[in-house]
Amino acid sequence: MDEERTGQAAADTAQSSEASPAAEEEVRLPPPTFEFLTLSLRMQAEAHLGLLDWEEGQKPKPDFRRARHTIDLMAMLEEKTRGNLTPEEKRLLENSLTELRFRYVQILEESRKKS
Repeated sequence: MDEERTGQAAADTAQSSEASPAAEEEVRLPPPTFEFLTLSLRMQAEAHLGLLDWEEGQKPKPDFRRARHTIDLMAMLEEKTRGNLTPEEKRLLENSLTELRFRYVQILEESRKKS
């Protein structure tokens, strides 16, 4: 079974690497940096908190369970990388966590008042 999965993963990788050069040029991906990872997780948490408007005029409903999970992932990342980050990376992660935790509590309290 594992060999089957490995074979399928290799086939999927080969297919994706055979994509047309024009398609690859259309979408330039940012380099895989710690900053990009932190900002991606931060945006994910903000989306779960309902802070990002996807459709004009509609405010999304917060998903506190998913927001908390993303914040916890970032806290685990902070703990596991302690002592291995540049000052800028450390500051970005700490500031993101502080802001997200504050916004989480703020939005949770607002939603309880509405209920």
